[in-house]
Amino acid sequence: MSRIRHVRGPRLTTAGIAATLLVAALSPTADAADRPTPSAAVDNAAAVLTDRASVLGLSPAQDTEVRDVIVDADGTQHVRYDRTYRGLPVLGGDFVVHLTPDGEYRGADRATRAAVSLPTVTPKLPAPRAADLAANALRAANPGELLKRLTAEPELVVDALHGAPKLAWRTNAVALDSLGNPVARTVLTDAGTGARIDAWDALESAAEGDGKSLYGGTVPLSTTQSGSSYQLKDPTRGDTYTGDAGNRTDLCFLGVCLVRAPSTVFTDADNHWGSGTADDRASAAVDAQYGTDVTWDYYEDVHGRSGIAGDGKGSYSRVHYGTRYNNAFWDDGCFCMTYGDGDGTTFGPLVSLDVAAHEMTHGVTSSTAALTYSGESGGLNEATSDIFGALVEWHADNSTDPGDYLIGEKVVRSGFGRDALRHMDRPSRDGSSADCWSTAAGDLDVHYSSGIANHFAYLLAEGSGAKNVGGVSYDSPTCDGSTVSGIGREKLGDIWYRALTVYMTSSTDYAGARKATLDAAKDLYGADSTEYAAVGAAWSAVNVD
Repeated sequence: MSRIRHVRGPRLTTAGIAATLLVAALSPTADAADRPTPSAAVDNAAAVLTDRASVLGLSPAQDTEVRDVIVDADGTQHVRYDRTYRGLPVLGGDFVVHLTPDGEYRGADRATRAAVSLPTVTPKLPAPRAADLAANALRAANPGELLKRLTAEPELVVDALHGAPKLAWRTNAVALDSLGNPVARTVLTDAGTGARIDAWDALESAAEGDGKSLYGGTVPLSTTQSGSSYQLKDPTRGDTYTGDAGNRTDLCFLGVCLVRAPSTVFTDADNHWGSGTADDRASAAVDAQYGTDVTWDYYEDVHGRSGIAGDGKGSYSRVHYGTRYNNAFWDDGCFCMTYGDGDGTTFGPLVSLDVAAHEMTHGVTSSTAALTYSGESGGLNEATSDIFGALVEWHADNSTDPGDYLIGEKVVRSGFGRDALRHMDRPSRDGSSADCWSTAAGDLDVHYSSGIANHFAYLLAEGSGAKNVGGVSYDSPTCDGSTVSGIGREKLGDIWYRALTVYMTSSTDYAGARKATLDAAKDLYGADSTEYAAVGAAWSAVNVD
């Protein structure tokens, strides 16, 4: 396998988390006392929703719920909403309202501009039939496997992502493969005709101590003292902890995980964890905890974001999951990362720093733009995790695992046939990923269509052509024969983060990503800036115009 997957469970919204103030690096800066609070921004946006309901495509049959709030340093406000129609979730119904520092309407970004109105919300296709179709889709996606404990639970939704809004069944089909490892697929079915609309993989992985990791050398760890021993729980980062899954898997029924694999927190007598070898089960835990710590620090130090959801609360990691499990995944349902041990031939334990950052970033994406995990938006979802996975690795400045534009290079084994999962300078080096956008991009697996944005990100940071960066040789051609000059990794991260958290929505495609990053660059550096021009040039260089 060559995928790092993302589990999509029940997504958190600001009904369950407090809207938080995320300060972007913009100028001019308002005095803290004069800057609107998140609650004031929500109130201002609520007034806009009332006054401009028709402009935003809202009707009395629809309800909205705040998912995220960002208040810039100059007081500009951005309030992100999810939408329901007659009580049903609207896929593609999300939108962001932008307000001036005075709370006046400045504009909006909407996942869909289609009118959300249906003649009925009573399905012609019965739920059991939708479940059967999803179960068959999961079997077809796993040929030759005798799947066990296969369940499928349909949920009625309004699909506004694929053309005119329609009533649909969203069904999560889950099962165990022959090794007892989880497989899952989400299937979107027209509730009127029974036609499949879309389908995608659903496994979209303080005491101061130290630990000997598998991949990062000896690393510092903040832990919690408990009596005469220590827990691998970090009180300085929201009580984030790492537990041992005991090579067990989750027990799921009807699409809902009723029992999750045990994740008993690791303990240690002297606060010196692991041996640096796989023989010591704590070694993989050191990597997972270290990856979580460094990713938390990157988002907080660079982007002012405290924790995955921006609310200062930690998540947790499970290591030693399943049997020879060649995967890692983020799961919204448990708000956690899960790591397999690999089969020892293709992969080793999938706990490297860039993989950990990749998985945590799926959580950030879910808490912000919620990019749909299929089509072009799914490729952008995966690329976002790759981009920040690389940026976190650079930010860590660990000489044992130095920064690079390769993803998963530490976990691959000689049996994999190449030196990394993905190569951002020339994604097609993996044999499947796209270097350049084409009309077929939306039909590719999201792990392969992500190559377009990964290529853009490398070009924006480093520029085109052959070069050596940090001791690694790269050669990044452009799709249009142009020459692109890079603006550096830090500016890439700032632009992509602002685009993700302020402008992208669940349906953003590659054309939308170009606009979102240009808007972000204009906010940060100005429309006449070198950075703004570089963003446009890098997108054109991968055929996104």
